[in-house]
Amino acid sequence: MRRRAIAVLALSVATGQPVAAQSVAVPAFTLPPSSQLSAEARQVLERMKAETASKDIGSDLVRQRAFYQQWNDRRLAEMRRHFATNERRDLIAGVPVAIVEPQDGIAPGNTERVLINVHGGAFMWGSGSGALVEAIPIAAVMRVRVVTVDYRLAPEHRYPAASQDVVAVYRALLKTHRPENIGIYGCSAGGIITAQATAWIRKTGMPRPGAIGTFCGTGAPYSGDSPYLAGPITGGEVVSTLVLPESLPTPYMAGVKSSDPIAYPLQTDAEIRAMPPTLLLAGGRDFAVSALTRAHRRLTAAGVPSELQLFDGLPHAFFMWPDMPESTEAFRLIAGFFDRHLGRRPR
Repeated sequence: MRRRAIAVLALSVATGQPVAAQSVAVPAFTLPPSSQLSAEARQVLERMKAETASKDIGSDLVRQRAFYQQWNDRRLAEMRRHFATNERRDLIAGVPVAIVEPQDGIAPGNTERVLINVHGGAFMWGSGSGALVEAIPIAAVMRVRVVTVDYRLAPEHRYPAASQDVVAVYRALLKTHRPENIGIYGCSAGGIITAQATAWIRKTGMPRPGAIGTFCGTGAPYSGDSPYLAGPITGGEVVSTLVLPESLPTPYMAGVKSSDPIAYPLQTDAEIRAMPPTLLLAGGRDFAVSALTRAHRRLTAAGVPSELQLFDGLPHAFFMWPDMPESTEAFRLIAGFFDRHLGRRPR
């Protein structure tokens, strides 16, 4: 069989004709941890496995939210051991937010800047401690003010509720900040909402933000190899259908087609060209990797300054776990990207 495969490949190269695309039955094999991982990351991967949600939770939303609330509370305690910040709850344009600042003060070059964080949580959980988990390390590492948005959640609310909440906060911040001094970022569902909200900002005629970060999720449906591979190689399961749905499989996006340019802005040339500088970041074993790499190629082709940072061997939302140097590196990459692309001019 191996000789036949080599022969077919040689024939393809010689003739210039592609081998017919087809599904491949992948034989079972043992995938070791990536040789690029730190010793600390290997230990964290074992902790991740121990804290995976049990299957008996199923689709019970009450149990899911209870589980992930406790999960986020533990991550928040870890973040507080690494980073010193001050937080206060507030309302901006009627939207609940937490304002996070470094205890050692905002850096002189960041006094005119602000970041908006959009937390993850499958669009259905993550408010409160989950939002702080994403805001605290960036506020501390970059020494910048971060406003993290407790947007309306699914299934009680559906698209575009979260985009509207983020845009309401952005509009209010424009009263005190220049648009080029405002950045928006988020992980997983928050990464998707970040791209959607950026397109929504354009739709409303407001000036775009100075830069955005879409981490472990982006403004396009999941696609390519990674949704199929990520489950088995991270201890999970293969996706249950051979053909992925055309839109995101979440109640939040129910009934919204992937052709909607504001809901899936990185599927549309006009929205792609209008994006500000964009950072895309994920673990190499994240189910969103294929969509992120494609989005990066499309942004680059459109002339949008963009960066793609992948951490080999790490799963979805890996930097929620701060006890490894890979997470520290991710925080510094995020801070560095926004420092390079945001403006500093006073209003």
